[in-house]
Amino acid sequence: MNFGEMLKGREEEGKENHVPEIEIIREHGQAKTDFVRVIVGKEVPHPNTVEHHIEWIELYGITKEGRTIDLGRMEFEPVHTNPVANFHVNNIDDFKAFCALEYCNIHGVWQNCIEI
Repeated sequence: MNFGEMLKGREEEGKENHVPEIEIIREHGQAKTDFVRVIVGKEVPHPNTVEHHIEWIELYGITKEGRTIDLGRMEFEPVHTNPVANFHVNNIDDFKAFCALEYCNIHGVWQNCIEI
């Protein structure tokens, strides 16, 4: 089996919202901070119970030179936290794309990428 075969995307999406949505937020707040927000369940909330929940979100950036940078991972506790992750990114204009992975304890690993 190839690792890529484990990753699911929009084509496998069902009634529950698993695909991680990626937003670029520029010059936020007084500090004018740039960050990337990843949300699972933006339009339709994903279940958040002990039995069915999102365990983690990871974010990767692809530089204009084609290098992949691991920008971080956030883990979530069922019931107490929602699957929304904010990653502060320095030099956001050095990136040409961002890719997110998320893990649902029942439905596996899901992916999404955006080009900027």
